[in-house]
Amino acid sequence: MAQEDVFKKIVSHCKEYGFVFPSSDIYDGLGAVYDYGQNGVELKNNIKQYWWKSMVLLHDNIVGIDAAVFMHPTVWKASGHVDAFNDPLIDNRDSKKRYRADVLIEDQIAKYEEKIEKEVAKGHKRFKEAFDEAQFRQTNGRVLEIQAKIDALHSRFAKAMEAMDLEELRQIIIDEEIACPISGTRNWTDVRQFNLMFKTEMGSTADGATSIYLRPETAQGIFVNYLNVQKTGRMKLPFGIAQIGKAFRNEIVARQFIFRMREFEQMEMQFFVKPGTEMDWFRKWKDTRMAWHQALGFGAENYRFHDHEKLAHYANAASDIEFRMPFGFKEVEGIHSRTDFDLKQHAQFSGKKIEYFDPEDNQSYTPYVIETSIGVDRMFLSIMCHSYEEEQLEGGDVRTVLHLPAALAPVKLAVLPLVKKDGLPEKAQEIVNELKFHFNCKYEEKDTIGKRYRRQDAIGTPYCITIDHDTLNDNTVTLRDRDTMEQRRVKIDELRAIIEDKVSITSLLKKI
Repeated sequence: MAQEDVFKKIVSHCKEYGFVFPSSDIYDGLGAVYDYGQNGVELKNNIKQYWWKSMVLLHDNIVGIDAAVFMHPTVWKASGHVDAFNDPLIDNRDSKKRYRADVLIEDQIAKYEEKIEKEVAKGHKRFKEAFDEAQFRQTNGRVLEIQAKIDALHSRFAKAMEAMDLEELRQIIIDEEIACPISGTRNWTDVRQFNLMFKTEMGSTADGATSIYLRPETAQGIFVNYLNVQKTGRMKLPFGIAQIGKAFRNEIVARQFIFRMREFEQMEMQFFVKPGTEMDWFRKWKDTRMAWHQALGFGAENYRFHDHEKLAHYANAASDIEFRMPFGFKEVEGIHSRTDFDLKQHAQFSGKKIEYFDPEDNQSYTPYVIETSIGVDRMFLSIMCHSYEEEQLEGGDVRTVLHLPAALAPVKLAVLPLVKKDGLPEKAQEIVNELKFHFNCKYEEKDTIGKRYRRQDAIGTPYCITIDHDTLNDNTVTLRDRDTMEQRRVKIDELRAIIEDKVSITSLLKKI
């Protein structure tokens, strides 16, 4: 099945099973805005809990805050967002559709990469167990030819983005014969810059209103609170401030479901360090964050670092953690060395002294910052994409299953009475009432036991227990594993001990 078709099925699955709905669905939705359903919000909250605890619980020098969405408008002047938070846009004259020029070029690179993957797949099919993928990539003529195109295009693209050469970006699109996905034509306008911030007004009257912005990132809420946290917490360098919160960007090219949205959620941590030590900390946080991702068990081959060639003006190092999505490797987290730019800018624009007094060196200085920034929604999507499977069973049947990490699954345990009589529902409810204080349980009695198992597989429930007539006699139940479908009899008194450790966030934290 084509990866594009797989992705469409995942999007459909998210709606059908209560994970993600189009916002304002009864009004035909709102572009690039989505709501999380009853199962989606549980998965999303578990992702956030996993991240939060990995930061503030496992590190005694990281604390959290929750800054407001609305901030003084000068914050965004100081941060550079008012003047420089722009995307290069291009219009197709025939379809009247607007696109990000850089995204069109990135998609072209992805198409080349997809061609390489197809060549590799052919090699696998031809040589089977004798296939050496690494050697094939290094020696196959067709692969080398495509890779040369990728390298040349990537080099040209990076130079154009670094210089923000809008004419060159348009010329790349022309030279690569990139067509509009809607009209199929290459009738492009010039490339222009467009600011991404949402603007609104605050005030009781139109005349007295002040123009403010919905925050395009959560980082600035941390920087403007640096002094408050450092002084009240008596924090010593190095230390970090973590935050989870909503951000808003007026994305013109919002696409690929929840991968790129206008309203999204970030998990960010700014780690303040002594100048001169930032590169050591940068490398350490790269390793730490990669370990966090790989603890989910999705396989190291599905992750890679992408070190930035083009750096933001405030950074001296930057790297993305990319995950293999159905539409290629895509960024899920960024690690950046932001130097002392942000704190110095806010000191300049606010007139406040923002420094750290180092008692060991007996001097004051502006700390440098290492940032880790991860999109909750992109993380959610990466987990859904990797977990989704249409599994072929013996006899020709197919079951749709989400192999979610047990600690992140919306429902940990489904309690299913075999029939709706003979005291079995009452016994099942008794078990739910006992275990619901320890993890999320779901009681279900409608349909056959087989159909109920399939529904739980589809939402990623790691365990089901069936209450039958023997349960009333010996206090045992049938425990079913989602991934293996194996079933075994266990005592009711042992359920909590068997399940709780495997479905707790602690089980993930211990793997980091």
